[in-house]
Amino acid sequence: MFIDFETFKARADKLQALMAEAARAAGRDPAEVRLLPVTKTHPAAAADYVARYGLPAVGENRVQEAVAKRAEVAAPLHWELIGHLQSNKAALAAQHFDRIQSVDREKLLHPLDRAAGELGRPLSVLLQVNAGHDPAKFGAEPADAPRLLDAALAKANLRVEGFMTIAPLGTTPAETAEHARRTFANLRAIRDDLAARTGVPLRELSMGMSGDFALAIAAGSTLVRVGTALFGARE
Repeated sequence: MFIDFETFKARADKLQALMAEAARAAGRDPAEVRLLPVTKTHPAAAADYVARYGLPAVGENRVQEAVAKRAEVAAPLHWELIGHLQSNKAALAAQHFDRIQSVDREKLLHPLDRAAGELGRPLSVLLQVNAGHDPAKFGAEPADAPRLLDAALAKANLRVEGFMTIAPLGTTPAETAEHARRTFANLRAIRDDLAARTGVPLRELSMGMSGDFALAIAAGSTLVRVGTALFGARE
């Protein structure tokens, strides 16, 4: 049975308090870090809860699931794709998402740019980098990030706003935490270097989830993606 709104609100209040605490501990303004609730596999009511609570956006992993869910939700939310995107679904994703965080290869750029042009509006994107060198994760290799960024910036209808990454898991909690620290620091360094080289702000750093958001915030995350801690275990 899906949770009720009061349960969601209590969890969101607690999570945002912990995020603010982590930001202050890192010497940052809590307002610099936003929460992106991840509604994948949960019913459309999850997105309604997010809007009712007052957050502006939700994250989804699969294009078709989000398209069906969005049709059921009347609230004016922004929808962000955080899952792997196949090239043959790029046009559909451009049509139904306000931002795509998982642009991880040059092959995706042309169909996204073309679709955005046909829609007559720029498409916001984040470039996904495998900053933890995890063979189980999607994302451009760090060495390929400059070329991917240059190719994305050359597209007339794409607006590159920053980067996204997912930290590898370890075999122990301590190892997982160390992987997360290294991954997030690596992406921050990549962003800082490429922002300086290109003169493009690249302000968004989407990194951190339910188990590692405090480490991500310490490293400079501006957007934390959380599903389980808000909505419970996925079915």
